[in-house]
Amino acid sequence: MTNASSLERRLRADITGDVLFDRFSRGRYATDASFYQIVPSGVVVPKTMDEALLSLAIARDEGVKVTPRGGGTSQCGQTVNDGLVVDLSKHLNRVLSLDVEGRTCVVEPGIVLDDLNRRLRKHGLWFPVDVSTASRATIGGMAGNNSCGGRSLRYGTMRDNTLSMEASLADGTLSRFGEVARDLSDIDAGSSTRPLFRDMLDLGAREADEIAARFPKVQRRVGGYNLDALVPRNAPNNMAHLLVGSEGTLAFTTKVELKLWPVIRNKALGICHFGSFYEAMDAAQHLVKLKPIAVELVDRTMIALGRDIAMFKPIINAAIKGDPDAVLVVEFAGEDQADNLARLKQLTELMGDLGFGWNNDTRKWGGVVEITEPALQSGIADFRAAGLNVMMSMKQEGKPVSFVEDCAVPLPHLADYTARLNEVFAKHGTSGTMYAHASEGCLHVRPVLNLKLEKNVEAMRAIAEEAFALVREYKGSHSGEHGDGLVRSEFHESMFGERLVADFREVKRRFDPDGVLNPGKIVDAPKMDDRSLFRYRPGYRVGEFKTKLDWSAWPGAGGGFQGAVEMCNNNGACRKLEGGVMCPSYRATRNEKDVTRGRANTLRLAISGQLGPDALSSDEMMETLKLCVSCKACRHECPTGVDMAKMKIEVLAARAASHGLTLRDRLVGYLPRYAGLAARVAPLANLRNHSPLLRKLFERFAGISARRALPAFRSDVFVAPADKIGPEGGREVVLFADTFNRIYERENLDAALRVLAAGGYRVHLPTPTSGSRPLCCGRTFLSAGLVDEAKTELDRLVAAFAPFAARGVPIVGLEPSCLLTLRDELASLRKDNDAKAVGAHALTFEEFLVREAEAGRLQLPLGSVAEKAVVHGHCHQKSFGAFRPVEQVLRLVPGLEVETIESSCCGMAGAFGYGADTYDASIEMAELSLLPAVRKADRATLVVADGTSCRHQIHDGTQREALHVARVLAMSLDRAKTHPTITPVAKEPSHG
Repeated sequence: MTNASSLERRLRADITGDVLFDRFSRGRYATDASFYQIVPSGVVVPKTMDEALLSLAIARDEGVKVTPRGGGTSQCGQTVNDGLVVDLSKHLNRVLSLDVEGRTCVVEPGIVLDDLNRRLRKHGLWFPVDVSTASRATIGGMAGNNSCGGRSLRYGTMRDNTLSMEASLADGTLSRFGEVARDLSDIDAGSSTRPLFRDMLDLGAREADEIAARFPKVQRRVGGYNLDALVPRNAPNNMAHLLVGSEGTLAFTTKVELKLWPVIRNKALGICHFGSFYEAMDAAQHLVKLKPIAVELVDRTMIALGRDIAMFKPIINAAIKGDPDAVLVVEFAGEDQADNLARLKQLTELMGDLGFGWNNDTRKWGGVVEITEPALQSGIADFRAAGLNVMMSMKQEGKPVSFVEDCAVPLPHLADYTARLNEVFAKHGTSGTMYAHASEGCLHVRPVLNLKLEKNVEAMRAIAEEAFALVREYKGSHSGEHGDGLVRSEFHESMFGERLVADFREVKRRFDPDGVLNPGKIVDAPKMDDRSLFRYRPGYRVGEFKTKLDWSAWPGAGGGFQGAVEMCNNNGACRKLEGGVMCPSYRATRNEKDVTRGRANTLRLAISGQLGPDALSSDEMMETLKLCVSCKACRHECPTGVDMAKMKIEVLAARAASHGLTLRDRLVGYLPRYAGLAARVAPLANLRNHSPLLRKLFERFAGISARRALPAFRSDVFVAPADKIGPEGGREVVLFADTFNRIYERENLDAALRVLAAGGYRVHLPTPTSGSRPLCCGRTFLSAGLVDEAKTELDRLVAAFAPFAARGVPIVGLEPSCLLTLRDELASLRKDNDAKAVGAHALTFEEFLVREAEAGRLQLPLGSVAEKAVVHGHCHQKSFGAFRPVEQVLRLVPGLEVETIESSCCGMAGAFGYGADTYDASIEMAELSLLPAVRKADRATLVVADGTSCRHQIHDGTQREALHVARVLAMSLDRAKTHPTITPVAKEPSHG
């Protein structure tokens, strides 16, 4: 683009939102959830709709094409182009009006579906086009794609639920698109869009017969332009339905008016099991006769992959019986739960009538598992919604590729279609995964291919042509849900015929004669297999480089680091705004740079040389990772397992090797080494906290915010009273006295010793096998990229702990980030049996107590300490599934109501919250939910947090003292002693 500098200059002069033209930012917007990559000329993130429209006007004036973008999760390349990308998701996300009685609302296009539904739910309403990407899909993007969702059997598609739209044409004309009379008598005679509407209605009348003959007769048809909205039989005609599914090629949407529905209050699920995939597909046409709101397929591959994903394994184990080849999740929903349950019984009867039984041979093996528990129903829904990411979690070069993934065929042909499609895959040397909307004959079908290989690209082309031929034979639709984009647009002529494709071009030229709006989609598209547009284009290569951690589970350079980075498929689960932890920095800033996806894209571009030499250790890369708090939420919540916390360690190590350490890096990283000296001169070491001048100097030279008080050193650090305490003959346990609790909050270690001894345990406090410096997990060194120093610390720790682990003694820790280092990073630094044993026996304090209670071995005399406790979970506890034991242990305390704060990262995250350049982001993260919840709690309520950083953030933000669980239990022990008449004996914690 020759006018890049002029365009950028004008945008910066007139736009108050972000104007991004640097190489790193443009690279982050070069991809969506498809396999394409096109680097834009620039990106604008407007603060107001007026700024968005001004961006469009400036780009048009400069001769630059414009692509509007929401969540960037399109699977067909709709949201990538080489012009100006306008990101509407950060600021343009308001509900402009809501009519509860009339069940309608008007929204800006950047609002996320889940966010909209959270606002509607309190009014008993929801927008039911429930796409699997609901946590990040924007309404504008859904309108652009004509999204469908899993329950379209009842609610229809986006088109069916869009009442009107306001949009700007490419020339700047702002108009309302809604229902119009055929004679346009309801449109003002002077309206500038009246001639456009007249031309469109005339086209609809002229082509009515061709449209009737060539448009597929299935609900899941989103290919091409919706010319059927223009035909006379649909009068009055809704002009908004022409914009729906137009992929941003006809107009720039500013408002969308939606039809709303009452929320679903009662549900019942029947998990229909099949020993034969073909029989499952054949059964779908019969199951829909019971009028469920959805019938969703989950195949053998997805079940197997899900079992390997921590967050989904318990759900699958609870819902799946035996070893099915496929299951169909049949959902009934109505106001009367008794009716739902009656139809669930009818489902079981119908499966029997179809010849299925648990004792039959493979072909007719099967039956129904009934699911009525709401929590398990939600878990199953989450698993199904994560289908694409689950499929993409394969740790290999070949991945399930989206290009024939949402063809739709009439239900009676579904079994034969899928069988023949599998034959096509086999013919080309691959196999495919299948899941999703069996009730609509629209399966998400993805053959496994490695698009870095030319032969696999050729196979993709051949599979596409043969699959689309099958679809035409069955009179289905080649584009059933995810749109056209770069993948399917070129095939419109074979699907619709020359005449209708000519009509598509006429529509595009009439709306956008200069081709400004997202060209190359729907009409005049490039070849779908043009490798110059691929993410992995010819010549894509990652040269060998050394890494510090073990990445051998993945393929590629850097010992597998390349493959780990390339696991990100851009589907954007990390962009969710509520639920879980991921991604706390994105929740605070809403910037693509600050989300796991944006960081992974940047890493991929850097290691493959697309961001220039030494990009991995560059200042721009450090800026990209600056707000990553290493919470490890992505490790647990990203369905493809992108572990950005671990990747950040590699980048920090590369940075340290090439640029050396900053003073702040040294102060943070070497804390365990100088902590003993600082304790001996604690008053002097703490002077900085009491001197405004020293605070300013620390901020200037060490980058530590003057607005934070550092944790205070103390002279009475924890020192083990003996190498072992507790009753002789008691069950053995090792207590890991981590650096943070040892030097800053010894009360927690003292409390833990009291609790364990009171429980009858023989507590070992090992010392180093050599040297006098206390044991440490190396966590602070890892946070500074000093991996070799961290390994030295871990080597000392393993030497001390391995003899205990060898004889099965649990190793218990209080600080989650330190203890869980033994289960995570240790395994990436050492593969020997001693290290494995230490990791296998490492338990958080609460995990150990729960395990003992469940075995009937925990006997603690506890008394009442408070009526209520609010609890914040440490990010690493949540990542490793170690938070629920915290709730369980607290419920051992008599009369204590335990309320979990639904929070992401506290924002302190080790040294992150102390940084002068990260302080504001730290507070923003804390203010999302944690600090408001603590402030809301009355003074009699206990505030509980296991993490050292979490407790400090809570204190700084609310002036409330948060307690470690160990201290709460010690308080409860004391209460039992002073009030023996109310002392109970702790029993097995509830699993409710």
